[in-house]
Amino acid sequence: MKLQFLSLGSGSSGNCYYLGDGNYGILLDAGLPLRKIKKILKNYEIGLEQILAVFITHDHGDHIKGIGALGEKQGIPVYATSSVHEGIENGFYVKQKLYASRRIIEKGQSVCVGEFRVTAFEVPHDASDCVGYHVQYAHHSCVLATDLGRINETAGHYIRQANHLIIEANYDEEMLRQGRYPDFLKERITNGTGHLCNTETAEFLASNFSPHLKNIWLCHLSHENNRQEVAYEAVEKMFNQQGIRIGTDVNLTALRRTTPSELFELE
Repeated sequence: MKLQFLSLGSGSSGNCYYLGDGNYGILLDAGLPLRKIKKILKNYEIGLEQILAVFITHDHGDHIKGIGALGEKQGIPVYATSSVHEGIENGFYVKQKLYASRRIIEKGQSVCVGEFRVTAFEVPHDASDCVGYHVQYAHHSCVLATDLGRINETAGHYIRQANHLIIEANYDEEMLRQGRYPDFLKERITNGTGHLCNTETAEFLASNFSPHLKNIWLCHLSHENNRQEVAYEAVEKMFNQQGIRIGTDVNLTALRRTTPSELFELE
């Protein structure tokens, strides 16, 4: 069975990803306004009535801005851990609080929504709580690993299972070092509970590559400290050293930050 993937936005301006089968689908994060989510999906002939659920990674604003309207106004269930829901409730990013749409999930325990089997897993990031997601649909194994300061044992376990992987490549080390961010912010980004750099992502992917991995999307690129071509080339260089051929052995895309990707058809 075919599966579709779409990035509606990927970066500090708002993160939101769609997985669906042409009839129904789910969203991973909803850091864009409802109007924008609705418009982008409509451009690909996807209606909100086709969205079965939203799964939230953590409670930072660029991942949750749209969930109040999606959950309470549109009646779409919003799944997150209890700590993430608590962070959303106590924060100021979501004006419409979640009540009827609120769903609690536990890390390591799968939830079935339609034909999608979704499992949250622990990732290290400086939020109330933070998870990645493993989404199984028919023969497809999709993993979202974003906003993680390092690839811990649990995240690595799930990433290695992916046929289709959405993984953070947030910053280029040299661009960050020479950039205008204050020292405290540079420390926050690099201290193991912030974000992954291009090199860390590239090294892990190259050293853990498996033939069952078909698609990689590099996500959550920094506006200040990264560029699509820089992130892409970091992975390409490491793959070349290992004899992994992009376009033949695996497909690689660095996602745009503020504009949607194409709608990928996954075999």
